[in-house]
Amino acid sequence: MNTRRVQLATLGALAVGGIASGLLLTSDRRGAAPAPAGRREDNIPNVALKTHTGQSVRFYDDLARDKLILINMMYAGCNNTCPPSTFNLVEVQKMLGDRVGKDIFMYSLTLKPEQDSPEDLAQYAKLHHVQPGWLFLTGAPADVDRLRFALGFYDPDPVTDKQDGRHVGMVRIGNMPLQRWGMAPALADPRQIVSMIEHVDSKPPPRAA
Repeated sequence: MNTRRVQLATLGALAVGGIASGLLLTSDRRGAAPAPAGRREDNIPNVALKTHTGQSVRFYDDLARDKLILINMMYAGCNNTCPPSTFNLVEVQKMLGDRVGKDIFMYSLTLKPEQDSPEDLAQYAKLHHVQPGWLFLTGAPADVDRLRFALGFYDPDPVTDKQDGRHVGMVRIGNMPLQRWGMAPALADPRQIVSMIEHVDSKPPPRAA
């Protein structure tokens, strides 16, 4: 199993449990050349998804390739961590302004695709005053599971992994061209999340000789 994914899954579990409420993390391949166009960095699956606006998309080709992305997990019927996390990320979206949808792309992936239709997600986005440039995503359950596992939103224990709301506490931030990744609690101060985005967005210094 990919060591990075194991570490991210463990950190996600800790954060959701409240242990890592102030944690901000980054990883990168310092000195590495940007991934060539067409390559699926870190084997991120190119699954078919539906947006809350009714579009059919492929995750890698249409939403991730060559982009700076911010992605979290949620579901429309959640009444625990999801609503405050979404409202917090709305503040992040406000702080980023017109960069969202232009050079920073925000995505929320449902944990319950068997329940959440695009219409359900559209209603959720409207209820939480989400602005254009931020997409809510659903799809076939098997495809959504493949994607969340690839992004590190999982627990190694299958029983724990299936618990409602287990994966909604963290936000993953990825600079796909530079293969730089960050992770932050979804309920962190919005200024911290924006700072993390800016850090992941910047090119790292070259590795010392």
